[in-house]
Amino acid sequence: MPATSLAEADAPLVLALDLGTSSLRALLFDRQGRAIDGSEEQLSHSVRTTPDGGVEADATPLFDLLVRCIDGALGRAGERAGEIAAVGVACFWHSLLGLDAQGEPATPILMWADARSAAEAVALRREVGSEATAIQQRTGCRFHSSYWPAKLRWLRTTNPDGFARVARWGSFTDYVALRLFGEARTSFSMASGTGLLDVRRLVWDEELAARLAVAPTALVPLVDRDEPEPSLRSEFAARWSALARVPWYPAIGDGAGANVGCGAIGPDRIALTVGTSGALRVVTPGQTAAPPDLWVYRLDRERPIVGGAVSNGGNVLAWLGKLLQVDFDGPGLEAAAALPPDAHGLTILPFIAGERAPGWHDRAAGAIVGLTLATKPEHLLRAATEAVAYRLALIYDDVRPLAAETHRVVANGGAILRSPAWLQILADVLGHDLTALPPDDEATARGAALCALHATGLIPTLDAVPDPATDDSTYRPDPVRHATYRAGLERQLELERTLHGSDDH
Repeated sequence: MPATSLAEADAPLVLALDLGTSSLRALLFDRQGRAIDGSEEQLSHSVRTTPDGGVEADATPLFDLLVRCIDGALGRAGERAGEIAAVGVACFWHSLLGLDAQGEPATPILMWADARSAAEAVALRREVGSEATAIQQRTGCRFHSSYWPAKLRWLRTTNPDGFARVARWGSFTDYVALRLFGEARTSFSMASGTGLLDVRRLVWDEELAARLAVAPTALVPLVDRDEPEPSLRSEFAARWSALARVPWYPAIGDGAGANVGCGAIGPDRIALTVGTSGALRVVTPGQTAAPPDLWVYRLDRERPIVGGAVSNGGNVLAWLGKLLQVDFDGPGLEAAAALPPDAHGLTILPFIAGERAPGWHDRAAGAIVGLTLATKPEHLLRAATEAVAYRLALIYDDVRPLAAETHRVVANGGAILRSPAWLQILADVLGHDLTALPPDDEATARGAALCALHATGLIPTLDAVPDPATDDSTYRPDPVRHATYRAGLERQLELERTLHGSDDH
C-alpha cells in the first residue's frame, strides 16, 4: 500500500510502535491504513550472545530506546500530532523477563533464539511423557527452548536464588506497560507465544505453571487487544501531551501484526514473513488444535493463528554475506541470482540459530555439504537462499491444508521484499503464486495501527482499508523449476535425517 504525505493523510491518525528483534520503530498511519511518509523514527539495537547459546538483551536500555523513538515520531508529526487518536503496538513474540517486587528487571530479556534451555526442553518432554501431546493441545506449543517452560526451568536450575527473587514473569511489553502506565497487563496475543497460555480457554495454564514452580500471582493479568491500557503516568503524559488522553492498546505479537497488515485475517490468505527469521501463518477461526509440527497462537479472542516459524531467514544471508564480505545488494548476489536452480552442487542445513518448525531440532547446527575447489561465493549465497526457501516450503505443506482451497500467499518482511530473485525462488519452491507487498512496506506496524483503529471504532472491521496486496506484484511458479527445487529439498531432508534424525524432539 503506497505511503501518503503528512499533508494528505486522512485524519484521525494512529501512532504505531513496532518493537522488533533488531530495531524499534515508531511511525504514523492515517485512517486508511497508509503509512505517513517521513514520520518514522527507527533505532537499531543489538542482542547479546553468549558462547553457550544465550541471546539476551537488557530491558531498561531497550525501554529508553523506545521512548526516543516515540519522541522522534511525535517531533516529525509536528502540529498534526494533535490528531493522533490511538496508539497500537506490535512486539517480538516469546521473550521472557523476570521482574522483582519493585517492578525492576531481575533477569535479562531472554529472546526467542536463546537456546540455553534446550536440555530442559528435552527433560520436560521426558518428564511429562504421554502428557506432552495434551499439553501441546492446551498451549498450542511444544516444549522447545524458544518458549517459556524450558526457559523457566533453566533459570530455576541454573540460578535458583535469582529465580526466587522474581515476583512477576512477563514479556518485554509488560515491562513497557509497567513503566508507562504503572500497571502490567498482557494480551491474549502476546501470551499465546509463551507456551504457557491455554489457547482454548484463554487463561494461564496453571497446571503447567505449577510444574515449573510459577505461582498464578506471578503471571501478568490477561486482556484482549481492544481493552485500553490505563492512563499514562504523569511523567510521560507531560512528555507526550498529544498522547496523554488517547487510548493505548495492549501489544500484539509481531507475527499477528504482520498478518493483519497484509490482509491475512482469514483462511483465504497465508502470510509468509521473512525478516531475521521466517514464518507462515494463517488465521483459522475455530481451529485451536495444534497440528504436530505447527503451533497455535492468537490474534485475539476470536482469531487463532496456526503456523510455523523457522529460526533462520534473513539472518542466514546476513551471516554469510558478512563471512564472504559480500554486500546484500552488491554484485555477489546479482551473480547468485543469475545461477540456474540448484546448479551449485551444495546442500545446506541453514540452522545457524538452531531450528524451530518443522523439525524442532533444538540443538541443531548448520551444515554445508558438497564444497569443492570450484565453489564460489555466489554458489554459497544461492544455495543458502534456496535452503531457507526449502524450510519455508515444508511449513507451507503443513499449513496449506488448513487454508481455503483457493488462497493467496502474501510475502512480507524486510529481508525478502527487496530481493525479486528470492521472491521468485520462493514461488518456484512452493509451487504457488506469491504476492509481494511493496519493498518498503511496514506490514507489522500497519497491523498494529489497524488493530488500534478497529478497537477505537474508527474502522468497522480489520479489512476495511484498501488491500495492500495487488496482482501487479505476483510471482508465478515455473513447473520445471519447481520439480528441480523439490529434488533439492529431498536432498536437504536426507542430510537432515542423517545429522539430526535421532535428536529427541
